[in-house]
Amino acid sequence: MLKIPDLHTHSTASDGTLSPTALVERAAAAGVETLALTDHDTLAGIAEAHGAADAVGLRLIPGVEVSVTWGGRTVHVVGLGVDTDSETLRDGLAGLQDYRVWRAEEIGRRLAKAGYDGALEGAKQHAAGALIGRTHFARFLVERGAATDIRDVFKRFLVDGKPGHVPGEWTTLEQALGWIHAAGGIAVIAHPARYNFTRSKMRRLLGELKECGGRGLEVVSGSHSKDDYYVYARHAREEGLLASAGSDYHGPEKPWIELGRLPPLPDGCTPVWTAPAFASARRAAA
Repeated sequence: MLKIPDLHTHSTASDGTLSPTALVERAAAAGVETLALTDHDTLAGIAEAHGAADAVGLRLIPGVEVSVTWGGRTVHVVGLGVDTDSETLRDGLAGLQDYRVWRAEEIGRRLAKAGYDGALEGAKQHAAGALIGRTHFARFLVERGAATDIRDVFKRFLVDGKPGHVPGEWTTLEQALGWIHAAGGIAVIAHPARYNFTRSKMRRLLGELKECGGRGLEVVSGSHSKDDYYVYARHAREEGLLASAGSDYHGPEKPWIELGRLPPLPDGCTPVWTAPAFASARRAAA
């Protein structure tokens, strides 16, 4: 029986809590045979993950999760099977990384005004990689006793209208897909249920995705309910998109999201891992 690949995970190269090596080893121990490392706006963990994957006999798919501004909201696009040497992709991600540095500094300034001095330095201590994200600030604020858990931090400090919120100003959908395609990857809309779009707005997003050459939709996600699986399976079928599956794993701190526990795709879906381009990426990564 084919095991479902896990095509959406994070390491300490972005906002995960396991190193690329530890992530790969945990995935292998959980029975995962094919894993994509898709850190936010960076490829920094791929080389280490490849070495670990070779050591444990796991097939690693090099990937990235690109931050996009669309319809006034932040949307994430996963690129699967990307060439990590692509200058177009690397240059595009470098711009997002520069913005992330500024955003982290601005979040620190805003939290200081709210009475939480040292937030940027505290976030840096939780960021093993070069990128500092909102989750690192959340971990600092929990440690500081300002909130009970990370979800509470986001609700009270980091969403629209709260003291640490900085609106995202990311790249466009067209640009993100251009970078991914230049690197030979397949572009997939990540965890669509999280955006809370109306059916018509979701159809507009998926229509633009297809116009720009995008191929897939993450149907099974660690942040989706069982009902969501079927809702987005229907979207994938209606739009002629490939269906992807990923845990969106960030670390063992969220035990309800684990590697190797993905359910099968709903009937009628065409899995992204059956696409010829993905098969080529798998051979190149093996």
